[in-house]
Order: sequence, then C-alpha cells, then structure tokens
Amino acid sequence: MAASKRSLRAVGDDERAVPKSVTEAAKFGTTRELLIATRDRIATAVEDPNTAARDLAALTKRLMETQREIEQIDARASQDVGEDVEVSDGEFDASAV
Repeated sequence: MAASKRSLRAVGDDERAVPKSVTEAAKFGTTRELLIATRDRIATAVEDPNTAARDLAALTKRLMETQREIEQIDARASQDVGEDVEVSDGEFDASAV
C-alpha cells in the first residue's frame, strides 16, 4: 500500500488551525497545546446547559487557572525571544571604573 504524500502549506490570515483534542494534545502535543485543549473542553462544559450547577464553580475556577497558565507560557515565550538577540560589546573605558 503506497503512502499518500501530504504537502504542507502556510495558513492564511482568514484560516485557523484545527484544534487538537485533549487526547491528541496529551499524546503528541506540547504543554501549551494540552492546556489549550483542556481549556476549550472545560469551556464547552461550562456552556453546556446540562452541566450540573454544583459543577459550575469548580469548572469555572479551573477554566480561569488554565487560561492563566497559558498566558504565563506565552509571556515566558515572548521574553525568551528577546534573549536570543546578539548584543555587541562597546569599547572599554578604564576611566569610567
């Protein structure tokens, strides 16, 4: 059986990546992808009118915690980008010491 050849392409501005399921993210994704899948799953449960009222407080709390964790990962990633910048040394001025 011949394997089908799949080609990659850039995602357009009007397109969104297909989100991974929680299971796929846990098996194959990054921590951030797992958190996003978990956040989306919790949000679905919070919006579901059949979700028991007794569960809403815990689900909402976990939803907010998960969102905070995603924001922390994004903040660290944006800080790490600045650390890769090469800075040249200036001239040494012994009289400044």
